[in-house]
Amino acid sequence: MVFLPAERIIVTVIAALAVLDGIVLWLKDVGIDVVGYAGMVGCGLGAIALGQFYRHVRRNQSIAATATAAGLFILFTIVGSIFNYLLFPIAREPVDLALARFDSFFGFDWPRFVEWASQYPRIGMALQAVYATSLPQLLVVIFVLGFSGRLRLLQHFLLTGVIGALLSIIWWFFFPSFGASSIYTLPEAVLDAVPLAVGPDYGAELVELGRNGATYISPKNVLGVIGFPSFHTVMAAMSAVFMIRIRWVGPICLVLNAVMMPAIVIQGGHNLVDVIGGLVVFAIAYGLAAVALRQAESGSAETRTASSSIKAPL
Repeated sequence: MVFLPAERIIVTVIAALAVLDGIVLWLKDVGIDVVGYAGMVGCGLGAIALGQFYRHVRRNQSIAATATAAGLFILFTIVGSIFNYLLFPIAREPVDLALARFDSFFGFDWPRFVEWASQYPRIGMALQAVYATSLPQLLVVIFVLGFSGRLRLLQHFLLTGVIGALLSIIWWFFFPSFGASSIYTLPEAVLDAVPLAVGPDYGAELVELGRNGATYISPKNVLGVIGFPSFHTVMAAMSAVFMIRIRWVGPICLVLNAVMMPAIVIQGGHNLVDVIGGLVVFAIAYGLAAVALRQAESGSAETRTASSSIKAPL
């Protein structure tokens, strides 16, 4: 198989996480939905195989890069989410109260904000719809960048997502948090007015998971577990920044993800500081991805030069 520089890095990360997942699953004796994950893994590997076909046989680099990126995206999501779940139970107390105090210092009160938003149910429902576009947006970015031939930008996008996810998981491991919805109780009238994607019940489930850990992992019931930094914010920033250069689509994506910010706070049950943390993580991941991509491309160029300079023996 032949992979582009960023693809090779991501393949290595996926392989390392897959091995680590297998070891920890065995050591912790955690059950896993093999059938459920097998279908997803099959989709990821199938997309990569399709990419290789178009890279070697049909010689269409745009389709090859798009299919490969989609496959790597699926596989990394699988191994990354499993790894995150295997970090339960948490050894440290969640820092959500400290994060809430940080919000309060700047005058932000999550329950009051959600109660205010509940006075406008239609807006709340619209924010719920916007919140649900986070993951599909990433796939749209992959297809738009890939099919438009912006292959280097696509590699930068993929690396930014992988690095951003790893940074978020690492931070969360040392400073676990589950979001504002895990520490506040909202009036029933508020919950009736605007059903929340991540409400108090969801938060309570995360807290329980943090205490006791997971005994069985399935794609059917895996939850988003990281409060700070908000990875939804990282994803929104990725979509907005990498699509802004695309005519027509860029401005739409920018507006959509600007609206995503209050959606993350309300529908995602996040503290305001979680969103700020997500933006910081994105900025760091974006910069690190640019450096990693340059180094990977430089290494590939040197390898090709060295290979071409080797002469056959007389």
